[in-house]
Amino acid sequence: MKTFKMVRGMRDFIPEEAEMLRLIEGKARRIAQLYGYKEIITPVVESYELLAAKTGEEVRARMYAFKDLGGRKVALRPEFTASVARLVATTMRNEPKPLRLLSIGSLYRYDEPQKGRFREFWQSNFELIGSEKPEADAEILLLTNSLMKSVGLKNYAFKIGHVGVLRGILSREGLAEETQNRALQLMDKKQYEDALSLVKDAGASEKCLTLLQKIVKVKSSNISKVLDEMKKLVENCKEAYEAVNNLAKILELVSEAQKLDITVDAGFARGLEYYTGIIFEVYVPELDIALAGGGRYDRLVELFGGEPTPAVGVAHGMDRIMLALQEQKAPLEFQGEKTVMMIPVSEALNQEALRISEILRAEGIPVEVEVMGRKVAKALEDANRRGTSYVVIVGERELKEGAVTLRNMERKEQSIVKIEELAEAIRTGPR
Repeated sequence: MKTFKMVRGMRDFIPEEAEMLRLIEGKARRIAQLYGYKEIITPVVESYELLAAKTGEEVRARMYAFKDLGGRKVALRPEFTASVARLVATTMRNEPKPLRLLSIGSLYRYDEPQKGRFREFWQSNFELIGSEKPEADAEILLLTNSLMKSVGLKNYAFKIGHVGVLRGILSREGLAEETQNRALQLMDKKQYEDALSLVKDAGASEKCLTLLQKIVKVKSSNISKVLDEMKKLVENCKEAYEAVNNLAKILELVSEAQKLDITVDAGFARGLEYYTGIIFEVYVPELDIALAGGGRYDRLVELFGGEPTPAVGVAHGMDRIMLALQEQKAPLEFQGEKTVMMIPVSEALNQEALRISEILRAEGIPVEVEVMGRKVAKALEDANRRGTSYVVIVGERELKEGAVTLRNMERKEQSIVKIEELAEAIRTGPR
């Protein structure tokens, strides 16, 4: 018989892993509720043209793109922001601003599979659309911090930069946007020498090259020091200087609200082309991949036919957060419900076992019914192995009295309980 394997880069989540992923998703939904974000659901398949417009060459090259049966070129979404911007530019164009939007789901990129990097991955995506104020950028940083804290991550840190600084320097030289995009993509990969060569070949002055060489080395967790250094370097470049001031204001707002572990990296760039302002990523010491990343994109909605609309957002890698928690040996504590196993002592009592199970489920109590035909002793062993909270044993003698046997698996204690009192006994008893 042929054995089928998973498609490379995809993976299965067994029940414990799926539960952990959904728990992280639940935390993200709770953060959305606390900050006032409303969920939207966009298609997994979008037009290739939409997804390719401003994602960056690296992402474009790794999209799952194909022609559908109608001959249209489409692709699986590699990220959420393009779909959100399309929705805001069309269906939601007249909605009052700001819009606070949440998207959760799977995304697809044809990356080389490795630790923490798969071709199908899971994200919670938050977008704050309609405000150009630094308070909006600060909110995205703070809600990201809230999520990382709520899942129990330790020693996570933010790396923060501002695309406006690098673009300001390059724009002053009159370099085309396409050239700037390629240079920033090389910087994103830490290929600074290649980026400088590209800029030089495009006609940049020696003064510009010297400034870029200096600025990409500016990096520190001493925020005031690094901002002062950046200001001195770009004081003669108006656009870049304004970008540093914008970054300073955002970080000031954040520091007044929460204490975050932040490193400002002036040479930091991200591969997506649509960024116009602050950019950031979140890391833990145990992994060399970002757990979250985002930034400001003020021209994307307009590119897709909407009104000029400022926006800022972040994507949290839920499966990467799960991996980080596993690496830190601090997985999420499951706030599990009390679970019940229903065991009839004979096949003749199966119907009663099903009836009583439905009574408990109607009261919101999860119940598994023994369906393997095991004897009571074997069924109890199975319930114990599964970590079941309670076992209800349905026996003929007890049923005549309108009762069952309720066994507390942790305490190894049992008692006879009336069926109408069973739900309350389970709810009020210890786990």
